[in-house]
Amino acid sequence: QVQLVESGGGLVQPGGSLRLSCAASGGIFSIYTMGWYRQAPGKQRERVARITSGGSTNYADSVKGRFTISRDNAKNTVYLQMNSLKPEDTAVYYCNTPFITLPTGDDLGKFPWGQGTQVTVSS
Repeated sequence: QVQLVESGGGLVQPGGSLRLSCAASGGIFSIYTMGWYRQAPGKQRERVARITSGGSTNYADSVKGRFTISRDNAKNTVYLQMNSLKPEDTAVYYCNTPFITLPTGDDLGKFPWGQGTQVTVSS
């Protein structure tokens, strides 16, 4: 069973940067597409970035141009570099492998969710 542990969150001022890490264990990390998700208070969890096993990436419009997802398969780790942070980026951030369910199209994540890492953007 794959286990996911997120880290790197914290309190940062608007315009600042953070780098999140997600360490995976218990599976063949390199074969999985990995995504970063976030959940703000009172809102549904949303995926903000995704990277395939081959390194192709895509981003939610809300973070495009500010966030960068990357992976190091040798370390079984996926990263999220977050620049130009805004207060609306405040959320708990999680990683997982996308798992889309039908017919709703909801992304429930393939593996058990980790504890997440809190990102707070505030002056």
